[in-house]
Amino acid sequence: MVESKMESLDTVPALAGDRREFLKRCMALAGSGIAGCIVLTGPQARARTVDAADARLETERIRYPVEGGEMEAYLARPKGEAKLPAVIVIHEIFGLNAHIEDVARRMALEGFLVIAPDALSPSGSAPDGPQQAMARMRGLDPASTTKHFAAAVAYLRTHPQTTGNVGCTGFCWGGGVTNQVAVHAPELKAAVPYYGNVPDPEDVPKIKASMLCHFAGEDARINAGIPGFEAALRKAGADYRIFMYEGARHGFNNDTNPAGYHKEAADLAWKRTVTFFKETLQ
Repeated sequence: MVESKMESLDTVPALAGDRREFLKRCMALAGSGIAGCIVLTGPQARARTVDAADARLETERIRYPVEGGEMEAYLARPKGEAKLPAVIVIHEIFGLNAHIEDVARRMALEGFLVIAPDALSPSGSAPDGPQQAMARMRGLDPASTTKHFAAAVAYLRTHPQTTGNVGCTGFCWGGGVTNQVAVHAPELKAAVPYYGNVPDPEDVPKIKASMLCHFAGEDARINAGIPGFEAALRKAGADYRIFMYEGARHGFNNDTNPAGYHKEAADLAWKRTVTFFKETLQ
């Protein structure tokens, strides 16, 4: 299926003065591919959608093998013995945090075994706050990092509690990595990048997964790559769908960030993501 669609959504409310200045400072990081992915903590942060102790779920910390060592990940799945399709959730530039673990639990409640790998785990101890996480994330080797996330596909395909069908989704930095996993893991069945850097056009023919791509209308840097990406997908005969959420900013799915969160876009994209995974991974 090939589909490309633009959505008209309500614009995000204007920012308060102090929040606007914070956004301005963070937008200076756009060259690192993280513009708009701002996490606010404290009283502004939204409560978890799915509690970490939700009785419907089993959660644990796991390790899976990667080239040269192991990768740590957060695992969430519905309670029970049934084998389930699997989904990899890839975090933003801030590393694996409470928000992404919550996203993993949300996806698990939809009927999937979910792992959220920690990109920083092979390099040592947990970061001391988001600023240190961002600094360490920018220092990661892209090729090695892609291999570490692609290894999650092989791990889940042979996991005793999965059906062997694996999908991948990611946000901001993780959206770009999701695209790279699709390029480098031909066994991947489905990929859902949210406002991620697109792969090089010459790599697109390597993608075997069905693609569902979410983009924000107010995201000029990322969106500049869409025409070439779509042309390469079309030329390769790929199964893809592209949705543009007009009025939404980069990072619109992150509901812990009042400055960029766009509820209408986030809810619609999430509904499409879950439906897509249920169609492609069952």
